[in-house]
Amino acid sequence: MGHSKEPPVVHTVTSAQTSSTDDQSARVKRYLTMMGLRIVCFGVVFITTGWLRWVAIIGAVALPYFAVVVANAVRPREVGRITPVSPEPDRTKRLEQ
Repeated sequence: MGHSKEPPVVHTVTSAQTSSTDDQSARVKRYLTMMGLRIVCFGVVFITTGWLRWVAIIGAVALPYFAVVVANAVRPREVGRITPVSPEPDRTKRLEQ
């Protein structure tokens, strides 16, 4: 059996786009983070006075809108590309026949 002198072309999928499950998981985390910040704003409303109270009120009212917009912002699907990777040369000792 003759061995080819050219190394075989091996493809990798590391340049593939993220899965929709990972994208959705990231969007849920962003949404929950923003809604957690809204809860903090509600708490700040009751323990502060002056301009900080007004900032907290505005945050508590406006954050749900922005959280929903961010959660629904799906990244556009990109065409994946496959890049060739050359394998390491086989340095295994072979028995000659």
